[in-house]
Amino acid sequence: MDRPRIGIIVGTTRETRFGMAPAQWLERVASERTDLSAEIVDLRDFPMPFFDEPASNLHTPSRDPAARRWQATIDALDGYVFVVAEYNHSISGVLKNALDYASHEWHRKPAACLGYGSLGAARAVEHLRGIAVELQMAPLRHAVHIIGSDYRQLKRGEATFDQLDHLRSSADAMLDQLAWWATALRTAREQPREAETAA
Repeated sequence: MDRPRIGIIVGTTRETRFGMAPAQWLERVASERTDLSAEIVDLRDFPMPFFDEPASNLHTPSRDPAARRWQATIDALDGYVFVVAEYNHSISGVLKNALDYASHEWHRKPAACLGYGSLGAARAVEHLRGIAVELQMAPLRHAVHIIGSDYRQLKRGEATFDQLDHLRSSADAMLDQLAWWATALRTAREQPREAETAA
């Protein structure tokens, strides 16, 4: 069986964002593994307007071309790591909008989080886990939180990810769990299709 495909979703788009740095680091960490493959999914590449469709794409196909590309990209993946900034105790507006633009594409797939900021985006991550449940994802316990002095050193270029061993340990634990759930849930999602084919 092919390795499950994991999307590392960069959850902000503003010019001064930090999120691409941990996303690229996590992609490098994941590239050393044999139990999953990871790729960065940048919301900048999907310039979706503020949600303005007749209904969820669960009921009505989306009209916006960027939204349709987004849905196809999400659908092709077996699991996700959301790279999360904390805006006023929650996730960014652009990430919430992206989550709302897809529906069944998220279903029955694992979701992990990498948060950054003074508190490691802990409150935003907790909020995102509730959204993930509503979208029928399986949010994972393990996460990476880049907090306090680590965040400030990385942002200022005073340290590198490779110098912060505890972040690597957290990433490895999260990816271990993500690989297991992505494989298990992909197998489960494929079973009804196999049964229909046999019938």
